[in-house]
Order: sequence, then C-alpha cells, then structure tokens
Amino acid sequence: MKIASFNINGVKARIEALTAWLAGSDADVVVLQEIKSVDEGFPRDHFADLGWNVETHGQKGFNGVAILSKLPLEDVARGLPGDDSDEQARYIEATVVGNRAVRIAGLYLPNGNPAPGPKYDYKLAWMERLRLRAAELLTTEMPVVMLGDYNIIPQPRDAAHPQKWVEDALFRPESRAAFRAIQYQGWTDAIRIRDPWSTRGPFTFWDYQAGAWNKDDGIRIDHLMLSPQAADLMVETGVDREARAGEKPSDHVPVWIRLAA
Repeated sequence: MKIASFNINGVKARIEALTAWLAGSDADVVVLQEIKSVDEGFPRDHFADLGWNVETHGQKGFNGVAILSKLPLEDVARGLPGDDSDEQARYIEATVVGNRAVRIAGLYLPNGNPAPGPKYDYKLAWMERLRLRAAELLTTEMPVVMLGDYNIIPQPRDAAHPQKWVEDALFRPESRAAFRAIQYQGWTDAIRIRDPWSTRGPFTFWDYQAGAWNKDDGIRIDHLMLSPQAADLMVETGVDREARAGEKPSDHVPVWIRLAA
C-alpha cells in the first residue's frame, strides 16, 4: 500500500497539476492539505471518475484536508478532538482497507506566525491536542500513518539556511519541542529514518519568491509519522521533487511511503 501526502495549495487552482501527478504515481491513498474548498465545492466527481474514493473536511478559501483512496475507506472522522470551538478544517482520519487495515490521520498543522502572538498560541495548543490524539491512536495497536503538512522544521538540517528561520514559528524551540513530544511517544519519522545521517534535507517546500526552487533553498515540513506497527511494515519512502515541474505547481511536493499492507 502506497500512501502519500501532498499540500496542493488550492485544489481548484492546481487540479491539472494534481491530476498529472496522480496519473504518474502508483499511490493507493493520497492525503491532501490546503484544499481551500468547502466540501460541496470540492471537485469530487472529477476524482471519482478517475477511480478515487473521496472524503473531505473543507473550509471556504483556506485550510481544508481530504483523502483520496483507491481502496475502501471506513470510520471517517473529521476534526481534531479536544476543542469543540475550533472551526478550522485541519484534520481528518479514516481506516484504509487493503490486505490489512491501516489508520490514516491526515493533518494540516497551523503555521503559527507571527510568533509570539495569538496565532502561535493556537499552534502550540493544537499540537498539544495532536499529542493527546496521537497517544490514543497508539493504544489501538494497529498500523497508523499520521501524515501531512506539520509546519515544523524539526532540525537545522531540515532547512537549507536554518539561521533564516530562528525566529519563525516553524523553527522556534517551543515548536520543535512540541513535535519531539509527539515523536517520542513512539512514532517513526519515515523520511528521516530513510537516511538518518543526511546533513541537508531532503526538502519538501520551497517558497515561490526569491528563486528559492532554483537555489534549492527549501525546508522539510511535510512529514510521515509511523506507529510501531506501521514502521514494521515500511518498505520504502520518498519525496517526489518532480511534482514541482509544469504549470502552476504547488509550493510543496508530495512525500510518500509504501507499506507491506
């Protein structure tokens, strides 16, 4: 089972780029972030005609997450538990039924800038809710992949120029500590474990400005976190840099994992 995460930065604006990438990928499940569409406005029929089951948790104009799956989806849940007043569409869960069931938790973690400030407080509070939910998922003792745009640069090697990010919400010590608090529950960072001794990258995001792509001035903020049961099934993982090609690309590229499931 191949599972991918892709911050598409507007599903309607990038539908051609997304469709082209899907056609060239053998992904079974794709988790999308920043669909920037309400549920009823999502181009569901377009993807259904291509053979995808579609589940969304949308919001007008910004945020929004979705799951596309070639396999059946069960027990779909929308919204991160812990704050009934939170109206931002940033989290979706479903069980994918292949040769064995895998729980998918797709997320779009808040950016948090400017920091410090209310947006940063919301980011840290959201991460604490995620930590609690992650702990609950581990108790199920089933393969779980918790993936998406985390808006966290975990280590200096995850940025081409880490000194530029010192005061940014993505790299502040509190943000990275919150990320580690989740990881240290027993989650495996799939992209990092692939090449644990890498001193630079791989990157998953490049700003549209200042020629960041051509300079490879990127950061790694899209992560695949695996429960122990999912980590035991890991076959391979990767970053699809070629998705940046073509017209109207996203500022992110997909990350993916293949499980023996």
